Amino acid sequence: MRTYNVLVVDDEKEIRDAIEIYLRSIESINIIKAADGLDALDILENNEIHVIILDIMMPKLDGIRTCMKIRERNNIPIIMLSAKNEDTDKILGLNIGADDYIAKPFNPLELVARVNSQLRRYTNLGNFPKTADDDEICIDQLVINKTSHVVTVDGKKVKLTPIEYDILLLLANNPGRVFPSSQIYEYVWNEPSFKTENTVAVHIRRLRKNRNRS
Repeated sequence: MRTYNVLVVDDEKEIRDAIEIYLRSIESINIIKAADGLDALDILENNEIHVIILDIMMPKLDGIRTCMKIRERNNIPIIMLSAKNEDTDKILGLNIGADDYIAKPFNPLELVARVNSQLRRYTNLGNFPKTADDDEICIDQLVINKTSHVVTVDGKKVKLTPIEYDILLLLANNPGRVFPSSQIYEYVWNEPSFKTENTVAVHIRRLRKNRNRS
């Protein structure tokens, strides 16, 4: 059975240790801990990481700048942690590439559920071998391979986070249909929608930027 590595980045040891205890309920999971963004980047250079839990307020290199540096190289799911619960903080985190956001103090069960959700998305995004036959959606120059989870535009591979891929697949499977933001959120995040319009809008905006860059 495969082991999944979750990197927990927080400058408070008590929080790092508490998260490790909470996540022990997830089968085949290994916790790697870092006290700041610089340590996290060093760990990423030498370890295969499948989900990152990243605090925003940290010394040396904060969570925002750490997230931006991570996104320069890979699409590992990132869950941001913050003591603030303002929409502006959530939007900032999502704008620079985070996949999810949890405010402190958080419910341990919610954290476990969100980590599980991101693990499922990441392992289904083509980061692990698939053996099924190809099944593609083609819309103009956009091609989505639902087996390998590879997306290309004009033959060039587009790097997407798991959340971005799920949104794109939903829209591509329903051409011409207009979805309200709340419905997109409930389908992709698999939880009730409440004041989530900005969250969805940020991810769709990132999708458009990724497509234009390709």
